[in-house]
Amino acid sequence: MTDGVFDAYSSYYDILYRDKDYSAEIDYIADLLRHYGVLGANVLEFGSGTGKHGRLLAERGYQVTGIERSAEMVARAKSAPGFVCQQGDICTVQLERTFDAVLSLFHVVSYQTTNGAVRDVLARAAEHLRSGGLFVFDVWYSPAVQAQRPEVRVKRLMDGSYEIIRLAEPVSHPNENRVDVNYTIFARDLRSDAVKTFSETHPMRHFSLPELALLAENTGFEIVGSEEFLTGNAPSEKTWGVCFILRKVV
Repeated sequence: MTDGVFDAYSSYYDILYRDKDYSAEIDYIADLLRHYGVLGANVLEFGSGTGKHGRLLAERGYQVTGIERSAEMVARAKSAPGFVCQQGDICTVQLERTFDAVLSLFHVVSYQTTNGAVRDVLARAAEHLRSGGLFVFDVWYSPAVQAQRPEVRVKRLMDGSYEIIRLAEPVSHPNENRVDVNYTIFARDLRSDAVKTFSETHPMRHFSLPELALLAENTGFEIVGSEEFLTGNAPSEKTWGVCFILRKVV
């Protein structure tokens, strides 16, 4: 992941994604884990952000350890019974223990834009899984990105303290399977009327099924499932976000 991503963005992360249905996503993930035979409750989460997914999983009886690179995100993550979060790099983390499943949600794997980084993440997941354990993650899906093409988007939100306007301007790099999303954030403090403006670029890699199958095979996994995140629909040119389920085979 590019250094500096989420440094300023993290201050407004929960406001920007307050309309995200984290509870429905965790219901979906819990159903996937049961469907693919994960009987244990110990879960490692790569890219745990401010901890919303992890805390909800913990409420459903899982023991969740979150790894998050951004110190700002970790500072905002609240520990809860069954959930702990620590700062670390998912490309290099070594916890010296294994888990029943590794999760990486909200396109964290798409932030790994080089083959080396993707291999490192898959290798770290494999090292932290028991034999037969699952690595579940969602990514941008190449056929949909190429068919629909990223477009400029504006999002406006308000809570009791801030009015936030986010401008997202994508730049596609088709030969690299990457889209650089250039964010400009305007944050107005409703108490003082002061406006803070900042920009960040979030490079996002998109993946094809054969590409991930090869990367999985090279790191001791097999793909046992792929479907549109949340809906379960088959991957297609209409499914921008696809969930992959990998099983450790060695």
